[in-house]
Amino acid sequence: MEKLTINREKCKGCGLCVSVCPKKILRLSEDGFNAKGYRAVEVTDIEKCISCAMCATICPDVVIRVERAER
Repeated sequence: MEKLTINREKCKGCGLCVSVCPKKILRLSEDGFNAKGYRAVEVTDIEKCISCAMCATICPDVVIRVERAER
């Protein structure tokens, strides 16, 4: 199983990860802000994640970590 970890407190809500996700499972939070006052990114459906790591690659603040499961 894939694992996507987001450090919401360091996210600045730029939305770059949202724009590159091929499965369209990332969005900026609609439920509030992080401690810095930004709408952090969140995953809408982790089961659809293919661990391509495009989100982690484009993130300028390195707040996303993608791990692939051992098969």
